[in-house]
Amino acid sequence: MAYKIRDEQTLSKLTGAYHELLLDIGEDPTRDGLQKTPSRAAKALLYLTRGYEQDLGELINGALFESDSDELVLVRDIEFYSLCEHHLLPFFGQCHVAYLPAGKVLGLSKIARIVDMYARRLQIQEQLTGQIARAVKESTGAYGVAVIMKARHMCMTMRGVEKQESTTITSATLGTFRNNPAARAEFMNLVGTV
Repeated sequence: MAYKIRDEQTLSKLTGAYHELLLDIGEDPTRDGLQKTPSRAAKALLYLTRGYEQDLGELINGALFESDSDELVLVRDIEFYSLCEHHLLPFFGQCHVAYLPAGKVLGLSKIARIVDMYARRLQIQEQLTGQIARAVKESTGAYGVAVIMKARHMCMTMRGVEKQESTTITSATLGTFRNNPAARAEFMNLVGTV
């Protein structure tokens, strides 16, 4: 599905800002390869930060179902892409989300959509991990929620220390996963399973 720009005034302002940015770094925004770059970059930024336009309730949209299951539900290997709020450079990787249902289960695709909604904002990985966990808990009323994210950060590989193979792992646990070592161990074991 194509992303539709909701606010033409914002698009115009961002296009102008990118035009000025090109001038400021010593480029000529009127040269052939750059003539449409300010507009393209503005549209890309709006797309990459579209999570600001989304609302958790609207995203769930009734995809919460009664269930007597109280066993762990795990959605693994959800790829995500985000922008570091410190440098506006990408970070990306995989997210694993688990919860222990308390009478309701969430449509599986909604878990991936929650990850995307928060990832498509300016972020730090530590904050993003917690936001996803709290959103799943709020949406489902689950007994517990656990989230692990593993990502590569371009602000560490393209600049700064330039460590090409470095990854960052963050976790957030709520409810039973925080208070019960056996539940946490089950989650960690399943995330590690091939």
